[in-house]
Amino acid sequence: QVQLVESGGRLVQAGGSLRLSCAASGGTFSAYFMGWFRQAPGKEREFVAAIARTGGSVYYADSVKGRFTISRDNAKNTVYLQMNSLQPEDTAVYYCNADPSRVPRTSARYWGQGTQVTVSS
Repeated sequence: QVQLVESGGRLVQAGGSLRLSCAASGGTFSAYFMGWFRQAPGKEREFVAAIARTGGSVYYADSVKGRFTISRDNAKNTVYLQMNSLQPEDTAVYYCNADPSRVPRTSARYWGQGTQVTVSS
């Protein structure tokens, strides 16, 4: 069983930056594909970014490509999401996830509780 704990969400002005972190425990971190989803009020949860086990491959939603960067530190059991040029439409609860078998673009086996990101205009 893998536990995921997100941190780093807060209120930020449009155009600003944030870095989210997700600390994993309870499993062999390097064995998992990791990812980030988000859910805005009144909307379905949507894919944001994902990263392969060694970090050699990364994947992004079109809406964040060029602004967000996913990375991982397998020595620290942590995955990050660097978010730049934030816009009000990026406001959402951001969820970290992990899956042992596939890139978590549509679903994942393990989920964190989420961290709120609010971007003011």
